[in-house]
Amino acid sequence: MADRVARIGPDLLRVLAPNPSPFTAGGTNTYVLGDDGACVIDPGPAAPEHLAAVLGALGGRRVAAIVVTHAHLDHSALAPALARATGAPVLAFGDSRAGLRDGASPEGGLGVDLGFRPDRALRDGEAVEGPGWRLVARHAPGHMGNHICLDDGARLFSGDHAMGFATTLVSPPEGDMGDYLESLGRLIALGPRVLLPGHGAPVPEGLARLRELLAHRRAREAEVLAALDAGPRDAAAVAGRLYPGLSGPLAVAARRTVLAHLLHLARRGLAEAPGSSEDDVFRKVG
Repeated sequence: MADRVARIGPDLLRVLAPNPSPFTAGGTNTYVLGDDGACVIDPGPAAPEHLAAVLGALGGRRVAAIVVTHAHLDHSALAPALARATGAPVLAFGDSRAGLRDGASPEGGLGVDLGFRPDRALRDGEAVEGPGWRLVARHAPGHMGNHICLDDGARLFSGDHAMGFATTLVSPPEGDMGDYLESLGRLIALGPRVLLPGHGAPVPEGLARLRELLAHRRAREAEVLAALDAGPRDAAAVAGRLYPGLSGPLAVAARRTVLAHLLHLARRGLAEAPGSSEDDVFRKVG
């Protein structure tokens, strides 16, 4: 258990959850910021051994706040148990429905924590602080409507919005590609930051990584639109063209992200379809 706890700054510990996968790298990063009156960022999955590891890393220190970047189970599910163990309030932008565009529902989403309820909602731009630390919530929907990043002026706890080891899954209904692109632009406008993602290693050149992710998504959108030149296609057919050879969960993720691109194109009048599901056939407009 001790080998899952690492000091990555004078005021910061990272506790790695035991949930490795192609989407989570070595597992979910739970961060412990500060000393007495600490902040725990992203409690992680509801695994008893991870709760024990986080409490061990705290070493009896008082916890002032538990902040959840977004309501996916691998980030939020341990929050109730950690709150009971520490007496600290759970803070987030809102429940799993908060921040979704046009009244969309997260039901049917991949790994959504539908029962998540924070004790207090953080507004965009609101600061939460404790002894020796201060974080500003930056609402960054896209991966999920209630996603926030946490900014201390030099470091950005970026959750699943920006990671170094992989691009971010944007999966409707809780994911929205238009929101994701807009959020990347707002984070870029903050200036240089070290990214501390929800999965994978810190990214020292965070601004360059954010710009790279934005360029990648714009290029992928152009490829999705070009795939419709050959005729109407559903998300699976476009994904098969752009991501050949994928199978299993990675193929599912590719289809979901392609669907997010197709819906974003349709919203802007560049494509059209009778509905908004993977099974719907999209056609290029114009």
